[in-house]
Amino acid sequence: MTDQIPPNPIPDAEMPDDAELARKLFAGPVNFLLSAPQLQFLPEPELAEVAFCGRSNVGKSSLLNALTNRKAIARTSVTPGRTQELNFFDVGDPHIFRLVDMPGYGFAKAPPAVVEKWRRLVRDYLRGRVVLKRTLLLVDARHGPKEVDREMMEMLDQAAVGYRIVLTKADKIKASELDAVIRATETEARKHPAAYPMVHVTSSEKGLGIAELRTAILTDITT
Repeated sequence: MTDQIPPNPIPDAEMPDDAELARKLFAGPVNFLLSAPQLQFLPEPELAEVAFCGRSNVGKSSLLNALTNRKAIARTSVTPGRTQELNFFDVGDPHIFRLVDMPGYGFAKAPPAVVEKWRRLVRDYLRGRVVLKRTLLLVDARHGPKEVDREMMEMLDQAAVGYRIVLTKADKIKASELDAVIRATETEARKHPAAYPMVHVTSSEKGLGIAELRTAILTDITT
């Protein structure tokens, strides 16, 4: 057996466990492919895709960087909502799947036309992308699900896209407060038919939950 992960990696008794496979997968090549401001610019639907969405300034870029153990695969910014296109990253050599960085939502000061453009792009991508295997909905652990997050959950429910809720910045609050947010988020997840009932808890800065999320992504693209 080699360390190379096949296009459809299915672990068996002779292969490393899922966590090790996921670690090797994300430690390998991860390369920016393209940005798509409109659907006609999407890459060919030839690989499984895992999309990341979340409110502006939720820590989406930081999480992508932590998952891939890189400092700047996804650009971070102090300006919320900087990503206004679908950004695609190829993972593996040969390519095994793609990460998709979706535009942040919850614009506080964006013109209505900008918000509507975001809605159309995201809605049409979710509804029409046959290779989309899973969406990760990022929620700030300091606040829990806000109304804009619930609106995104409804959009995902309507598109029949299965999604995992990922709490970010879990190191920024006390453990007792975090437990309360986790319970509240799990309660919210049970209200949505497309949401996984289990909530992932992460900290990009401390590495909390990163290995577990990698393993979950590996499971999503291989089942």
